[in-house]
Amino acid sequence: MSEELTIEKLMERMPKAFLPEKAQGVEAVIQFHFTGGEAGDWYAEIAKGACSVERGIREKPTLAVTVDEKDWISIIGGKLNAMSAFAEQRLKLKGDLGLAMKMMGFFKM
Repeated sequence: MSEELTIEKLMERMPKAFLPEKAQGVEAVIQFHFTGGEAGDWYAEIAKGACSVERGIREKPTLAVTVDEKDWISIIGGKLNAMSAFAEQRLKLKGDLGLAMKMMGFFKM
């Protein structure tokens, strides 16, 4: 059986799953505000062909994502469509929506 995915495990794996060739020229900070059982703040910084992830809040992110942790795990796992979650306001985005559209392609799922 596969281990249960948590936000912490998911965020720790982001840098390893990053595909620099898909994000050429992208310089961005993506702020994640998770709600639910694993509520907390994380941010991913994409710069110079690398991705780093830290706990905490960055001022003036390029994109801010607010989502319930279970919904985010479902989106990453392909069980919930991000556009549907956005339409249902389960996924809230603020900032560069173009980046939001491309972001999933920057990582191997």
